[in-house]
Amino acid sequence: MTIQITPNNPQYRIVEIFESLQGEGWNTGMPAVFIRLGKCNLACSWCDTDYLKFGMMSLSDILGRLKTYTARNIIITGGEPTIQPHLDTLLNALKTEGYFLCIETNGLNPAPPQIDYVATSPKACYVAKYEFSCIEKADEVRIVADGDVIAFCQEMERKIRAQHYYLSPCEQDGVMNIYDTIRQIGVLNSRPDAPVHWQLSVQTHKWAGIE
Repeated sequence: MTIQITPNNPQYRIVEIFESLQGEGWNTGMPAVFIRLGKCNLACSWCDTDYLKFGMMSLSDILGRLKTYTARNIIITGGEPTIQPHLDTLLNALKTEGYFLCIETNGLNPAPPQIDYVATSPKACYVAKYEFSCIEKADEVRIVADGDVIAFCQEMERKIRAQHYYLSPCEQDGVMNIYDTIRQIGVLNSRPDAPVHWQLSVQTHKWAGIE
């Protein structure tokens, strides 16, 4: 058996760290510090994050940066946070500092136990991957309507237990497919036996002109 030893001050792939307001989902408007981690296990054509442009930053430097902000909520995002080496070490350090921890994940891997709020965004364009690996529980599910995703939404209803379910428009070349998104929400919610209620989630931070 190989024993992996975590460095005392591990390095992390950091795309950016910034303070802003949560722009999507149930926690819209919540003050938070975003820690955006580099690399992803998917490659969605419409992704609006350049997760391959990152620098290495030590745990101590990350904690030092966080002390310059006022928000006590941390949103761990990416890229895909769950593939980050030494993620547990970072999360344990943040919990020790008393932060409320949220994660934004594509849901192919389980959420770490240190997380207080899980927002998962399964990707319909990778539907085959979710047949074999899928998170089972989250606080909210947000699916991007990058096509006809009604069947995929129904499958995620069965696979993921959550308090809130959202459909988000897909933005490509500055255009969001709002009409088609709300049409699909209507179809999902009009089912006589609909087990959950779907809502619209849009990236309000873009409308507000903030990160």
